Amino acid sequence: MPNIVLYAAGYCPYCQRARALLDSKGAIYTVLDVERDPRLWQEIAERTGRDTVPQIFIGDRHIGGSDDLFALDRRGELDPLLKN
Repeated sequence: MPNIVLYAAGYCPYCQRARALLDSKGAIYTVLDVERDPRLWQEIAERTGRDTVPQIFIGDRHIGGSDDLFALDRRGELDPLLKN
């Protein structure tokens, strides 16, 4: 399984949706909580050029946000990524 990282906030419904999808796939992932560590906002900006959560990485690949994750799943491309 690849290393999966999810930058998220507890108040964020999109973060919760992304987590629910990953949970439904049985994926094991690390959540980096931007509420607990505000410095993570800078890290998100540096890594992605974005300033929103969630931001999802599977291995070295930046997936994007919740909509991007769901689009990947609809195209049938998420499961193979999770298995690599």
